[in-house]
Amino acid sequence: MPFGNLFTEFTERKTIIMDRNLGFKMVQGQIGYTFKNIDLLNQAFTRRSYSEENGGENNEILEFIGDKALDLAVIKILTAKFGKMKNGEPADGTKLSYFEKEMRRQKGLDKCDGANEFICDYSEGELTKLKSRMVEKKTLARRIDELGFAKLLLMGNSDIKNNVASEKSVKEDLFEAILGAVTIDSGWDFPVIQSVVEAMLIPENFIENDIEDNYVRMIYDWERDVNHVLPWFWFKEKPYTSTWYMKEDNVIYQSFPLEYNYSRLKYHCELKLLDDLPVFCGFGASKSEARMNVCKFAYEYLEKNGYIQYMTMRDEIDEPNKDDAINQLEILARRNYFSIPTYEFEEAHDDNGNPIWRSRCRIKEYDKSFSSKSMSKKEAKKLSALKMLKYVIEEDEKNV
Repeated sequence: MPFGNLFTEFTERKTIIMDRNLGFKMVQGQIGYTFKNIDLLNQAFTRRSYSEENGGENNEILEFIGDKALDLAVIKILTAKFGKMKNGEPADGTKLSYFEKEMRRQKGLDKCDGANEFICDYSEGELTKLKSRMVEKKTLARRIDELGFAKLLLMGNSDIKNNVASEKSVKEDLFEAILGAVTIDSGWDFPVIQSVVEAMLIPENFIENDIEDNYVRMIYDWERDVNHVLPWFWFKEKPYTSTWYMKEDNVIYQSFPLEYNYSRLKYHCELKLLDDLPVFCGFGASKSEARMNVCKFAYEYLEKNGYIQYMTMRDEIDEPNKDDAINQLEILARRNYFSIPTYEFEEAHDDNGNPIWRSRCRIKEYDKSFSSKSMSKKEAKKLSALKMLKYVIEEDEKNV
């Protein structure tokens, strides 16, 4: 091969390696974990089609490990949110500080009648449904899109030709493989695994009951709608007190009252939005809490400084119509106007034995529900959704 061609190939490979190194640095910052063995992270991004053509290992076993680790981590997230011991103490392994124990003792909350058993606000069936939503294929694929990780996949020629990187199943596999790589690299350290899941998954989108206070989703929506990009998060494991002496330029730090228990704030989360805006830094006992705090902090800054332009439901929906009503309601729900609509179905039959379907649409935040009948279950659902859509838009306009 001529020297010129060799030099060109060497330069191209060097550029690819540099791009991947920079990409992996970005990945580690986004998930809040620094690999001791970076080869494991590279393996997590390697498809079988690439290893068959070029040798080496692929991400399939890591995906298997990550799938199981994800299930356990999500169960713990749900347990921490909705469960507790009868005496009020956490059931997720965390310990109350001396100050918190003393406050509980003074209020008489440190005792319980009978056995100190585990109790939960949700039933087993409700927790199962919620967990399924959190780990389903479209959820994991959407997060890989939001994090921008799919562009780093190593694929063989067949995968590149068929553009498999755009498939939800491939993105789901990548999510689980990254978590599997973290699991092995950390020596199966569950608190580390848990914190990476919190960083990658954004569990707040599923377990925060008060939609208006889901600042993470509000920041995502604002950045996407205004700048057509996604917000950038960067996690650090440092105590809050470290910022007292080492403040960075162009960074605004969340503050706390003097009597606050600073020792619980173990994580920093930095948030970058528009170029002309400062970097925001929030803190929390977990990565999830730090991210929620920095988003709340940033959103309040945007409101105070006139960056937030409030829209009505009418602004979001061009024209309510039957064929799009189900999707239009879900769009409004994702934009935090209300929770996801639910539908109930009843089947009856006319005198000739033909099926008559009744669909009832409900939204938790509204007292009214709307039902419609049709010979088609799908058509009945569309009609009930359209009635609900028109109602919520009218109610929203009354409050403007």
